[in-house]
Amino acid sequence: MIRDIYYTVIEFLRTFGAFQLFSLRLIANSPSIFVKRFNLVVQQVYNAGALSLVIIMVCGLFVGGVLGLQGYSNLAKFNAEDSVGTFAAFSLIKELGPVITALLFAGRAGTALASEIGLMKATDQLAAMEMMATDPLRRVLVPRFLGGVISMPLLVAVFSMIGLFGAHVVGVILLGVDTGAFWMQLQTTLDITDVQEGIVKSVVFGIVASLIAVWEGYNAIPTAEGVGRATTRTVVITAIAVLILDFIITALSM
Repeated sequence: MIRDIYYTVIEFLRTFGAFQLFSLRLIANSPSIFVKRFNLVVQQVYNAGALSLVIIMVCGLFVGGVLGLQGYSNLAKFNAEDSVGTFAAFSLIKELGPVITALLFAGRAGTALASEIGLMKATDQLAAMEMMATDPLRRVLVPRFLGGVISMPLLVAVFSMIGLFGAHVVGVILLGVDTGAFWMQLQTTLDITDVQEGIVKSVVFGIVASLIAVWEGYNAIPTAEGVGRATTRTVVITAIAVLILDFIITALSM
């Protein structure tokens, strides 16, 4: 048992160190990609961001509607129905927007990145690039990483806006909350620091989710089963990392 624990710890440290070196290589090669291969970054922003808009908008609308219902039913006990907008805004901008968007991003774009890179490795496309003196990290991984990092804050903003619209529909149109009170309470209570916290979370989650996706795809076992496992690990590890980082960032911002 002691030997198994020892080898498990050593393997974890080795993998963690390799992940750190991989991350540094990605970050170091990122600035040059904007100059030399900006079109690849734009294409990956489209693949990771634009193609995820439908699921982000649908989920944001219904999450905002649920917040409107829950906020109204609970605030009505204290005769504070006009604060439904504030309740929804705080929940969406500071917590639910970044977290749910990151989880949806991992399930849609993250799995697509991991499976695409894993398939390229399984079919020896990455090896062929190396044979032609083309660095696959700069040609394949960095544009996909940057596409995810850029897309995440934009998707979070869309999710939060659509969520507020859903809360407005439920709170104002369906439940009869005054429109002016709904938005005035939101504007007077919400502070710039709350928005900044949501932006910081969206950027951090975008970096982490994109890093994990490209790492798992690049290090996938070059078989169909290996690519499937890498895709599954992408979702699981990203979800755990996002929730842990959400707690840490929230604790530091208090």
